[in-house]
Amino acid sequence: MSKFPLSTIRHSAAHVLAQSVKILFDDVKLAIGPAIEDGFYYDFECKQPITESDLVNIEKEMKRIINEGQEFKQYNLDSNEANKLFEKHNENYKTEIINELNVNEVSIYENGPFIDLCKGPHVEKTNQIGAFKLLRISGAYWRGSEKNTMLQRIYGTAFHSPKELKKYLLQLEEAKKRDHRKIGKELQLFSLKEDIGGGLVLWHPKGAAIRQVIEDHWRAEHQKNGYQ
Repeated sequence: MSKFPLSTIRHSAAHVLAQSVKILFDDVKLAIGPAIEDGFYYDFECKQPITESDLVNIEKEMKRIINEGQEFKQYNLDSNEANKLFEKHNENYKTEIINELNVNEVSIYENGPFIDLCKGPHVEKTNQIGAFKLLRISGAYWRGSEKNTMLQRIYGTAFHSPKELKKYLLQLEEAKKRDHRKIGKELQLFSLKEDIGGGLVLWHPKGAAIRQVIEDHWRAEHQKNGYQ
């Protein structure tokens, strides 16, 4: 068992993900890449669309970096110097973050040729990351605002051991089987069509009948308890 908590392993994996994308794709700009409850993600601005089929090659590059055992090195840098560093690499999202922090120094992490603005923590070397898997790609607006640039977000997860990772991936597969969107379609209860409206339910006769029964029961219970 690794001595590092899962959040540290996953945050480190996010850095390796960003490093791999920078190697494999041209004109990539880095946004943010935190650890989250079930894994990690990293947001990118990339002229070339990253597709689900690209995840295999990205994983392959990540494994190469992990096997190299690159050391994670942390150092503090004067904010003005850090701005110059990231401007040199055309990383405007990093300079925006530095300017918003409004501090004299910022924390930089380096592993191999890759550098990132980050307060950490990380594992000591990339080969301590453990078992990982890239899961999916989605879009995400910078700062969560539709007024900003649409970025490409790659999600992944990481665990201490392959056994733990396998267990989690099996849980994801079981959840997919029970997904209401899949079951609703199979039972001919409703349809979902993105070109009509994201998340808009188009009720079929069977689904409408079930919905009516539920709503009638719900109204009766509320009236019985004095709700209007």
